[in-house]
Amino acid sequence: MRYLHTMLRVRNLDAALDFYCGKLGLQETSRRVDDKGRFTLVFLAAPDDQADVSASRVKGRPAPLVELTYNWDGDEDYGEARYFGHLAFEVDDIYATCERLQAAGVTINRPPRDGQMAFVRSPDQHSIELLQKGEAKPRQEPWASMPNTGHW
Repeated sequence: MRYLHTMLRVRNLDAALDFYCGKLGLQETSRRVDDKGRFTLVFLAAPDDQADVSASRVKGRPAPLVELTYNWDGDEDYGEARYFGHLAFEVDDIYATCERLQAAGVTINRPPRDGQMAFVRSPDQHSIELLQKGEAKPRQEPWASMPNTGHW
């Protein structure tokens, strides 16, 4: 397992970038604008982590990063606690990881139906995203037809 990023929801992307980049000194490493989903993701790294981020791209997903998520229709009030999004970890086998967690009593809130992504929650209700290393695995039961449980 490898730590990837922490996602934070932001109300105003420009103000957030001014704070995280302009004041804290983080640097933008990539950006994803999704017109259909109406959101923008901006990934940031600390200056001393830039070499690690570049080297990690060889392994798959870049890390360690902070992900700022800006929802364009930002009229939803998440409350203070929901502006923290989730921790993300890359795993060698998403199905084996979810099976191990489920056997240990962990609820799989968002099953890996796509062979690529799942969500679980910590005892303190922090969301944890699990991402398959490399390409998505072929769809597999019981995960492919398992419904979501709760929210993440």
